[in-house]
Amino acid sequence: MAERPVLMFDSGIGGLTVLREARVLMPDRRFVYVADDAAFPYGDWEEEALDRRIVDLFGTLLDRYRPEIAVIPCNTASTLSLASLRAAYPGTPFVGTVPAIKPAAERTRSGLVSVLATPGTVKRQYTRDLIAQWAQKCHVRLVGSTKLARLAEIYMRDGFVDEEEVSAEIAPCFVERDGKRTDIVVLACTHYPFLVNRMRKMAPWPVDWLDPAEAIARRTLSLLDGRGEAPAGDRAADLRDIAVFTSGKADFAIRRLIQGFGLSLTQP
Repeated sequence: MAERPVLMFDSGIGGLTVLREARVLMPDRRFVYVADDAAFPYGDWEEEALDRRIVDLFGTLLDRYRPEIAVIPCNTASTLSLASLRAAYPGTPFVGTVPAIKPAAERTRSGLVSVLATPGTVKRQYTRDLIAQWAQKCHVRLVGSTKLARLAEIYMRDGFVDEEEVSAEIAPCFVERDGKRTDIVVLACTHYPFLVNRMRKMAPWPVDWLDPAEAIARRTLSLLDGRGEAPAGDRAADLRDIAVFTSGKADFAIRRLIQGFGLSLTQP
């Protein structure tokens, strides 16, 4: 490859929210998007088995694509496997994703913050350590959703979703306490921003839905800035952005979605 790409890795299509922001900041960079849909959803896995799968899979991905940097928008994969990946592949810089608890604690006026995440992210000690470090003065409610990632995938594939199911999943995020209400909900899964318009519609009152996509993209850019500039000018056809689905089974809806994001689908 004439240009070493930026590799983005997610359990499904959720990381496309980060890819969208990254392209705005890095229009001359080449991207490889990898969706580990063969293992989706990650929340159904035992942690040790999932960690082993992710580390082994990255061995193949790094060898095949030789990325300049690897970005993991997936909160579950980051909080579970980021340390393992850095230990296994020290020559590759990794950008992970953690729940945006620090900025939520800085912005809240009511002091009531909810973190909407997958059950795996909610139960992980890493998340609780972030709360202890950055949000001691806040009341933080952790809400583990078992359905929202799947609902987001359905919405992006089919263009519609059961809004009552969305409502049921977000309802625990809304807390009233001592005359105050939750005013910030941290979207701690990259799938969730795809549903944010439905969430706003079904929410019992307005809140700030905190999407970390731009922050992840900016962190990636800051690390790349120290590693040289991407080639300027028009990119050749062999430098197109590509998407890889580990199942090797992309149906029509997925192919249409990927094309809409300007990606060429390739076999794993």
